[in-house]
Amino acid sequence: MGHEDGEHEHGHAHHQVTTRADLPAGAGVGKLLFLDAPSGLAGDMIIASLVDLGVPQRVIEETVGTLPIKGFHLHFGTRTRSGVVATHFGVHVDDTQPERTFAQVRSMLEQSTLSAAVRARSLYVFKKLAESESKVHRMSIDDVHFHEVGAIDAIVDVVGASAAIEWLGAEVRVSPLPMGRGFVKARHGVLPLPPPAVVECLKGFDTYDANLEFELVTPTGAAIVAGCAKKSERWPSMSPIAVGWGAGTAELADRPNLLRAVLGRPIHDESTDTHAVIEANLDDVTGEIAAMAIESLMEQGALDAWCTPITMKKGRPAVTLSVLVPIARADHFAFLMLRETTSLGVRRYSVSRVERPRRMVDVSTKYGVVPVKVSEGPFGSPQIKPEMDVCAKLAKEHDVPVREIIRAAIVAYG
Repeated sequence: MGHEDGEHEHGHAHHQVTTRADLPAGAGVGKLLFLDAPSGLAGDMIIASLVDLGVPQRVIEETVGTLPIKGFHLHFGTRTRSGVVATHFGVHVDDTQPERTFAQVRSMLEQSTLSAAVRARSLYVFKKLAESESKVHRMSIDDVHFHEVGAIDAIVDVVGASAAIEWLGAEVRVSPLPMGRGFVKARHGVLPLPPPAVVECLKGFDTYDANLEFELVTPTGAAIVAGCAKKSERWPSMSPIAVGWGAGTAELADRPNLLRAVLGRPIHDESTDTHAVIEANLDDVTGEIAAMAIESLMEQGALDAWCTPITMKKGRPAVTLSVLVPIARADHFAFLMLRETTSLGVRRYSVSRVERPRRMVDVSTKYGVVPVKVSEGPFGSPQIKPEMDVCAKLAKEHDVPVREIIRAAIVAYG
């Protein structure tokens, strides 16, 4: 992974290390997360900058720990670039790892115990990357082999970055990205910089010539941007709240290899929209199809999905299918809605959402372990809600009313 922790670019001695305070879950709701990348970015730099910003390190470790993969360990440390002490993140591989196709990665993520939101975001990012690779190599998306980016570090980078972004809940934006020159050796041979998959991933985002012979934006970094960022801009109109620095491993000739993550409060009304509602009027679907569409949308990480009875032209009974999603993923869910229903088109509008920060706590009862959702924040006393699916399962196993399981979980939480 390069230099060991503690190597610096200058001779200063750091007499005191300041530990950043952790940000609570949902700290970015209604705010902007700006990735300022004058030196480009990679998956590990994104995770490092977000941990330095205040995402708890355990969020990355616990999320990655749920994946069914072995033979590696994570390492957090620091690097000093031009006097800036930044967090550095690395995936140290202990055992030989197999190459994986997109179909295998997708199956792994779908069968994982990741939260629905993190799973959906991770799948979306990997799909962006697989689509780019499949177009470059003109092959089926499922058959795309991840060589350089299919290694275990890319899986960790995508899932870890997705978990960190979901933890914050902010709208992601990114600065114009510098494109390096030259060539890079890859599994398929020597490729020009920027790599073809990077250019495919970054369609719609601003880029510019960095006048440097180096791979400044990696395919994994580009895919995370494509799957998570709403748009490019030089600097958003915002009031900064927190700043984090992530260090890359390489020493660059003309600039510090740093990524800056800034969490800020938008100061323009048009920037305050955090979510989108996507809708379609349906007069030719059965209740079963509507129910399956709602289930599919929720499985993909929608915050909510519902049907409203309406009457359409010629007095036809119909429903409006609606879904509430993070604004950065609105296009993805519009695609899903068109795929899962008979609608020929969908409409969307942006909304602002204020929500309680929440966290999950496992409590032990005499019936078994029950996950409990705890919703807090400056909105009065906390709300405690045991997970109903688990409560129902335990109620059947122990032949007791489900309210007994719920009561036991609330008492156990205290």
